[in-house]
Amino acid sequence: MLQAIGLTSTPRRDRPPAVDDLSFEARPGTVTALLGPAGAGKTTALRLMLQLEPGRGVTYFRGRPLHRVAHPAREVGVLLGDVPGHPSRTLRSQLRMLCAATGVSGARADDMLQVVGLTGVHDQRIGTLPRGMDRRLGLASALLGDPHTLLLDEPVAGLSVNESAWFHELLRTHADEGGTVVYTTADPKDAARNADRVVTLDGGRLAADQDVTDFTRTRLRPRVAVRTPHAARLAAVLTQESRAARRPVEVVTEGGNRLSVYGSDCATVGESAYRNGVLIHQLADEIGAEGDLGTAVGAGDKGAGRTRLPAPAPDQTATRAGAGRTAFAQASSDVPVAGSAAGRPAGERWDEGAPAEEGTVRKKRARGRATADRPDWKDRLRRKGAGGAPAAVAASPASGATSVGRASPPAAGAAASDSRASCRASGTASPGARAAAGRSSRRPPRSPRAPYHSPLRPLRYEVRRLLGVPSTPLVVVGALLVSVTLAVLLARGGRTPLPAALAGWPGISPLPPAALGAGLLGAFSFGEEYRYPALTTGRGAVPRRLGLLLAKLGVAAAVGACLAGVVVVADLEALRLVYGGDLIPVPRNWPTLCANWFGLVVGCAWAGVLGAGVFRAAAAGVAAVLAVPVLFAPPLQSFLAGAPRRSVTGLPARLREFARVEWASAADRWLMGALRVVGQPVGVALTLTLTVLLCAYVLTGRHSRARW
Repeated sequence: MLQAIGLTSTPRRDRPPAVDDLSFEARPGTVTALLGPAGAGKTTALRLMLQLEPGRGVTYFRGRPLHRVAHPAREVGVLLGDVPGHPSRTLRSQLRMLCAATGVSGARADDMLQVVGLTGVHDQRIGTLPRGMDRRLGLASALLGDPHTLLLDEPVAGLSVNESAWFHELLRTHADEGGTVVYTTADPKDAARNADRVVTLDGGRLAADQDVTDFTRTRLRPRVAVRTPHAARLAAVLTQESRAARRPVEVVTEGGNRLSVYGSDCATVGESAYRNGVLIHQLADEIGAEGDLGTAVGAGDKGAGRTRLPAPAPDQTATRAGAGRTAFAQASSDVPVAGSAAGRPAGERWDEGAPAEEGTVRKKRARGRATADRPDWKDRLRRKGAGGAPAAVAASPASGATSVGRASPPAAGAAASDSRASCRASGTASPGARAAAGRSSRRPPRSPRAPYHSPLRPLRYEVRRLLGVPSTPLVVVGALLVSVTLAVLLARGGRTPLPAALAGWPGISPLPPAALGAGLLGAFSFGEEYRYPALTTGRGAVPRRLGLLLAKLGVAAAVGACLAGVVVVADLEALRLVYGGDLIPVPRNWPTLCANWFGLVVGCAWAGVLGAGVFRAAAAGVAAVLAVPVLFAPPLQSFLAGAPRRSVTGLPARLREFARVEWASAADRWLMGALRVVGQPVGVALTLTLTVLLCAYVLTGRHSRARW
């Protein structure tokens, strides 16, 4: 259960708060809609629940606030806005990276792609996705951690009717399995058609909290939608006849050839048009909001307000040229889109053979029918679930209801199907009553899970983040080519020392290409987190965990060391190829030179990581790298040159005597070599810079509010 208590956003300047003292509940097994026009505070309410917005109030997820949940990604799945992924990353790479972030197996990414019908386009870039596929990818990202609660902000905005119906079917499946679904919408008809409970917001305050049946009866008005080329003439006829018969009929012209007739029915309007010789192109019963004269749900190509619900067909997906749209498989049963003038609840269908005056409602839901009609799909999932792997989608043999993200025992599935059958036989009338009556018996038990103390797999996440974007190989190849070119040009004159030639480091450049490349990759490490935040649901702070920082520093050091070694080897081979091997002697102090070289490159990579982490931008990380040789090294060099020097010879022996610890004599040589490297002006500047940035990172992390 989700309980929001006293949610109030922090007001800005003299404006009232976007959300003011909002309290409501969303029970398991139900779909709750937050309804309101633009600016009503729906998105702010979701962000307050997730602690992404400053304010007051608390939200309990199954009795615990979010900061008390050990593994939030396994408790709450969130879709706010567009998918926060790098536009050059592929769908599969994005989900595999998020699998490492949420602590689940990478195979879960393929399962979720299959659930949302994106298997055939798994190698497509995120930046090229159309709106519908972007929404599907966002839903797959939200379901990766197998969450109990789903929070979605306008999930079907801008989608077609078929895509919206498919999306809501998947949300309904999650709720039928016992999960909690909360989504925002500005369309009252959408809320009445797909939700079990509707929470209406007005100016940031709670206006109504109703069951969908009460919402449909009290806040929606039945109307007749008419399309005719003679709209003005038909409106005059209907108005005249209603006045003559003294009937309260309201005729509203909505522009073009469309009329909305309130207080009448299709038969009366059709007879009036026939008597007066008015041609009609469409005549359908609809339910619309009071004062809302938007486009009707039932269009002329769907008959009398009916549409067909699509279902995902992962094994039949196909891409169209230029858009890569997923092919939809149409369900075999019709579902009414809107109720009739008598107040028919949305989401139910009348039995065609039952008399209308008895008001019998047969709840023959269409969700799951499309999946049940494909035996190969069910058999494949059943075999997968029997093989021991967690099935991403499981189908109940009796009811055909699709189970998202969890595998239930056969006995539980049979009990759930028997419960659904009893509900259908009882003829319960409203979705809210159905959810309340069958919630305990219909919901399959959730499989027990061991507690997760570590919310991330940071090392695996960082490796997948680094290798999943094309900028990494581009930077490496660019640094390698520039370094080889500079090495050949510097060695041509014969006046450049061999170490500078092998590093490709001309005197006019503050840093060699390898160090700049490593620093740029390190800056991208945190810069991309803030620009395309994958670890948070909102565009804001990135989690400041020690494990994540250590993983980024470790990966940056490994990449920097590999880049340093590859550059030296490539430069050496290029010089041997161009000028011959006899002209390139090996210096005697090559161990010290190698230590200096690797320390410089790795230090620049770390400076880029910490600079971008502190200032939350990749450009700040690059600036931190360049500040070491440009701003800090020259003053230190002049200071160290003018100051009296004393030798540190014998420091290892004094350290052994002080610590009373014995170590090998080889450790003395390594310690003295490290001191010589760090004691150089650039080494001192780099060490001081890294120390200051690390302290700033820790302090900003302590004073900032923790984000998940």
